[in-house]
Amino acid sequence: MEGPDEAELVRRCLQGDAQAFEPLVQKYQRVLFNVALRMVGSSEEARDITQNAFLKAYEKLRTFDGRHKFFSWIYRILINESLNVLRQRKAHQPLDPGLESTGNPQAEVQSRELQDRVQAALLKLSPEHREVLVLRHFAELSYDDMSATLRIPETTVKSRLYEARQRLGELLLAEHL
Repeated sequence: MEGPDEAELVRRCLQGDAQAFEPLVQKYQRVLFNVALRMVGSSEEARDITQNAFLKAYEKLRTFDGRHKFFSWIYRILINESLNVLRQRKAHQPLDPGLESTGNPQAEVQSRELQDRVQAALLKLSPEHREVLVLRHFAELSYDDMSATLRIPETTVKSRLYEARQRLGELLLAEHL
């Protein structure tokens, strides 16, 4: 649904076909939720952020520049919503313990502990570092797509990602000392 298909859906929405927005929601809801979850660490807040991002995108659809990818545009909206939540929050909250994993109990406990450590370390990173890590490792975007989404040169994406990985590693190692 890249390019013309998305442009056609946006065009139909702008002409009053509200149902044309649903395929865009279906396509991007999961990845945007995962990005929000990694940004704020709470599945409840991530759901709210994702819904707000889609609502704002729909309301502001006339401002969408069809020369860019729809994902890049709605991603920026989602990141701004996430940053607003982080600014309003006084204390960090842990990753939702309601997320379940499968396997043997010992492996599940170890997996949960690792997820909690990584999430806690992610929340200690600057928003810029957290953002590139989430886009690369959780949203699985290419460097080129990250560059387009963040509107920064690919070399900046790579250096920021390198710095973010270094800082995340330091945080995780410091936890063991």
